[in-house]
Amino acid sequence: MKVGLIGTGAIAHKHAQAYKNIGYEIIAVSNKTEERGRAFAEKWGGSFHSNWADVCRHPDVDFIDLCTFPDVRLEPLKLAADCGKHIQVQKPIAIDVATAREMVAYAAAKNVKLSVVSQGRFNDSILFLKKAIAAGRLGKIFQADAYVKWWRSEEYYSRPIKGSWAVEGGGSLINQGIHQVDWLLFLMGDVQQVFGQWHLGVRHKIESDDVLSALVRFENGPNSVIQTSTAMWPGFTERIEIHGTKGSAILAGDRLVRWEVPEDTGDAAPVAADVSSGSSDPMAISLAPFERAFLDFGNAIKTGQAPLISGEEGLRALELVQGIYTSARENRVVQIGSSRG
Repeated sequence: MKVGLIGTGAIAHKHAQAYKNIGYEIIAVSNKTEERGRAFAEKWGGSFHSNWADVCRHPDVDFIDLCTFPDVRLEPLKLAADCGKHIQVQKPIAIDVATAREMVAYAAAKNVKLSVVSQGRFNDSILFLKKAIAAGRLGKIFQADAYVKWWRSEEYYSRPIKGSWAVEGGGSLINQGIHQVDWLLFLMGDVQQVFGQWHLGVRHKIESDDVLSALVRFENGPNSVIQTSTAMWPGFTERIEIHGTKGSAILAGDRLVRWEVPEDTGDAAPVAADVSSGSSDPMAISLAPFERAFLDFGNAIKTGQAPLISGEEGLRALELVQGIYTSARENRVVQIGSSRG
């Protein structure tokens, strides 16, 4: 597959390394800071273009990878789709639900694939749990929690756009915790209602949440606690905890660290001790899930099948995030399921 990459910040380097590992070729890149964009192209390959539109129009590109801030989504997607290019966007899909819905609809109308890079779904632990829950190995699930108690430095938030509503769409929930939000949706299904509370800039000079807690009710019954933060020194490994009538499972980082099912008869669970986590360093994350996500998207382009993390899946995660933000802002329970069109 041949890639056109727009935005060459830190996460784009992760993407580029993963592309190199799986044999995808970067054909064209763009960044609003020319020096950084040219340096990226020199390191990873591809021609540099000062105008991102030229990347979308490039005749040799199979798909566009948007690694921009999430406020820059709709216009590049429309041009790419008009040019017959498939589109992959770094999470979150957008900063507001209306834009995300328009993105999904536009890609569908132009018959191009849209995927969101929420690569954690491809962790071995998540894939194992998806099958195990479906097989009833944990029994009836009644509680599924996510804890993302991370730390980010003052340097991380030194640019005014970081943690802003207009550019990033919020703070710890939409930027860090959205991965775990996506995992819970993947494992548990749709959400019925939420109630959230937050602290805005409790530790950092940002306008959005660096501490947030939410109570969530899934449509099929389980309750959930979601906690996200970038203010908890020195940063703790993120966890997913799932409890059912037959036992419990705990994920830490990218690994399954506890599988407590006393009468389990299935294949051995992949319990491990070593984990990868971005708890204090946002780049301390494994490349393997990126590689699997990109291979899945390439296969979707070739076969016409939907990617595992489609635009619709990215929209679901954003709907939940924005529902929690609305709840915290207005101090009320928000219905999620009924808000979909």
